[in-house]
Amino acid sequence: MSAIGLLSDSEGNLERLDEALKLLSSLGARRFMFAGGRYADIDEWIKWKRDEARAANDYTNLDFLQDVSTYLIGLEQVDRPAAFGTAHEMARHAEELSRLRSRILRTPERGSLQYQDSAIPKKSVDMVGDSLFCLVHDKNDLGKEDMINSLVLVHGKESEPKVVQIGPRYFVSPGKLAGDKPSVAIVKIVDRSITFAGYSLDGSPRGEPVTIAAGAKTKVSVK
Repeated sequence: MSAIGLLSDSEGNLERLDEALKLLSSLGARRFMFAGGRYADIDEWIKWKRDEARAANDYTNLDFLQDVSTYLIGLEQVDRPAAFGTAHEMARHAEELSRLRSRILRTPERGSLQYQDSAIPKKSVDMVGDSLFCLVHDKNDLGKEDMINSLVLVHGKESEPKVVQIGPRYFVSPGKLAGDKPSVAIVKIVDRSITFAGYSLDGSPRGEPVTIAAGAKTKVSVK
C-alpha cells in the first residue's frame, strides 16, 4: 500500500501547513501533493523549521534534518557526528533537503510570481500505481488533454474535501488549510483501488471515505 497526502490553500499560514504535514505523515503519507494557494509556502516552511532548529541550544542543522526526515518524510535516519560543518556533511545536508522537497509535488496559483515563470509548470503529473494523477491549483486551468489522460485530477480552491466524478475521471480536493475549517485529504492505493478520505487538522474524519476503482491502465500522451 502507498499513501499520498493532499493539501492546499495554506495562504501563508506556516503553522497550519506544519500541522497538516504532521497529520498526513501520521496517517501514512510519505509523498505529498500541494495544490498551491501559496506556492512559496513549502520553501518558507523548510526555512522556518531550519531557523527554529538553529535557535535552539546545541541543536545543529543535522539535528534538524534528522528530526524532519524521521517524523515527516520517513527517510533513513541521519547519523549525528560529533561536529557538523565539514564540506562532506554540508553536501549531505543539501542533498537531503533536496530529497525532502522532492517528496512534495506542487503547482503555483494564478497571480503568483511562480505562475508567471515559464520554468515552473502550472500543472504537474505523476504516475500513482497504474493511474495518472494531475495536480493543479485552479481546475479551470485543466485542458482537454489533461482530462483525457488523467484518472484523478487534484485541485485546490475548495472549502471542503470533496470528490466529484465526471465520466471515468475523478476531481478531488483536500479543501483549504486557511479559514475556519481547515482540512486535508489522503489517498491510499492498494492494488488497483484508490481510496480518498478527508480530515480536519485534529484528525477527525470529514465525511465518509470514497473508493475509486482504477480500472485499466491509463494511456499517457502528456509531453
